[in-house]
Amino acid sequence: MSLKNLYLKTIGCQMNVYDSDQIANKLKPLGYRMTTAWENADLIIANTCTIREKAEQKAFSFLGRLASLKRKRPDIIIGIGGCLAQQEGKKILERMPQIDLVFGTHAISRLPQIISRLESQRFRLVDIEMSETIDEFEPVVDLQAHQKVTSFVTIMQGCDNYCTYCVVPYVRGRETSRDPDSIVSEIKSLVNSGVSEVTLLGQNVNSYGKKEGLCSFSNLLSILNRIDGLKRIRFTTSHPKDLSFDLINSFDNLNKLCHHIHLPLQSGANRILKRMHRKYSIELYLKKIEELRKLCPDIAITSDIIAGFPGETESDFKETIDVIKEVEFDGLYAFMYSDRPNALSIRFPGKISEPVKQARLQRILDVQEQFTLKKNMMLVGSTELVLVEGVSKKQSGAEALPENQDLELTGRTFTNKIVNFNCGNSRAGCGKEILGKNYIGKMVNIRIEKAFSHSLRGTLVKKNQSILV
Repeated sequence: MSLKNLYLKTIGCQMNVYDSDQIANKLKPLGYRMTTAWENADLIIANTCTIREKAEQKAFSFLGRLASLKRKRPDIIIGIGGCLAQQEGKKILERMPQIDLVFGTHAISRLPQIISRLESQRFRLVDIEMSETIDEFEPVVDLQAHQKVTSFVTIMQGCDNYCTYCVVPYVRGRETSRDPDSIVSEIKSLVNSGVSEVTLLGQNVNSYGKKEGLCSFSNLLSILNRIDGLKRIRFTTSHPKDLSFDLINSFDNLNKLCHHIHLPLQSGANRILKRMHRKYSIELYLKKIEELRKLCPDIAITSDIIAGFPGETESDFKETIDVIKEVEFDGLYAFMYSDRPNALSIRFPGKISEPVKQARLQRILDVQEQFTLKKNMMLVGSTELVLVEGVSKKQSGAEALPENQDLELTGRTFTNKIVNFNCGNSRAGCGKEILGKNYIGKMVNIRIEKAFSHSLRGTLVKKNQSILV
């Protein structure tokens, strides 16, 4: 079997990262191996998101740049998958003649057969058929030449909440949970390959297993907490209306469950939450925050905010700012509202102008920045247990270090704070993998010396003459 080059462009959320790993894994038996140069690829796939307009624009921009490559190399296969493909279907083929394949969110398991057909019979194909069941995939344990420290694991797909601004139920289908035994098996395989931390993925992990009569999400976490060799567990995303006391209590009872929760707020005004069909009140949201901090005082809480939802008044916006100030989130992901196809809010009156949305977004970011920095500053002087994930961004480009330059590594605390630190080992011309092998994937104690808006910096601390924990 001859080897072929696959260039895989991932655009969007963490679920797309997981799906891209599955795509690459599915195509390996056909001889496809990953390449970083799309000009040399035999197959190019864009795995896309459509949750926000910006992600859609980014996908079409990337695909547009491939038109000239297709003219030079008509033999190349170009495909688009993911949520945008599911949403637009055959319209993409009409819009972009360079595209050969459009496949939806439920078609990954069928991809090997699809690509084989395209290789032998050159034609254009659309597969956006959806299923009521969730596909099971083989664990992805060797996509990278170096050891993976962290990995995503999807535990459910789809959503039943139908928030009025969201397209997820339309592009990923109704909510379906995986069997817990399958999840455990996948995570054990990942741990055996060197993974130390997993992040469980779902549109609303809090409702895991309810429709199928499986174990609850808190029970699943308890099962995973007992896996030998697994050091840390994270998850995203939690819907506030389904955040149970049992799950809140898990932060206190499970030693591997990281003290961080992403709890999307979206708006601080009850009137807007009702228009969004979020099914909770600000009072309930704040009560959940109080319960979380009571049982787990050091828990880091992050959230999502939509600026300029249709009908949002200045008074509504002020209520959102007030909630941000009251909660003092560790971090916020804030976005301007944009109409999405199929979402109910596209028909809502009272659309907010772009300048007003932009001004409100900037105000949210400005207010939040002071709290993010404040939370980080509180850690200065403390010693934090950090799981080392790899080389820091500023050194990740070069294969070898310049003379007399020490290796800088990066990792995250138990509360999901990014920490960069110098591990020494200055040696001219040595590869980063060689220098970092004693640290990457390990737990180390770091004394925090500096705090920035989005990261921390510290130094290694020896305890009992050892650096590693």
